[in-house]
Amino acid sequence: MVDLANLGVSVVLIVFGVILFAFEIAHPGAWLLIPASILIAAGFLYLVLPGLLLASIFGPVIVVVVAFLAGLATIPYYRWVAPTHKPLSTTVQSLTGETGLVITAVQPNSLSGKVRIGSEIWSARGDQTIPVGTLVRVVSGEGVSVFVRPTESKSTVN
Repeated sequence: MVDLANLGVSVVLIVFGVILFAFEIAHPGAWLLIPASILIAAGFLYLVLPGLLLASIFGPVIVVVVAFLAGLATIPYYRWVAPTHKPLSTTVQSLTGETGLVITAVQPNSLSGKVRIGSEIWSARGDQTIPVGTLVRVVSGEGVSVFVRPTESKSTVN
């Protein structure tokens, strides 16, 4: 016969774990999957082996081992949600040789020009007037601006 007190505790653990799991799925990266999986596993353990967990010295060991395994099982999910990537620290020196698009006209000896390089917008300087839509190559950089020249093809984008 199933003890209703054990059943109630098991159901509460499982339901709370499922709620945490649902929040993690709705908002990935909140690190709720690990406690959710531990609560669900503990709820099922408590449902299936209540006597062993409560009346034995092996109970805490079993809970710790299952919690550890549940935590390990969630690692692939977090690697999928937040894969490792190169740090997003771009410096003007690392942009030398890159190609960009003029989005605000570049004027000689002025920082008024703007260039989109990849997904970033940089202040641009040049030794000649470069109109909007011109493809440029970064020659050098200083501070938070880049020095650009039109690419050899001199093609423009409208």
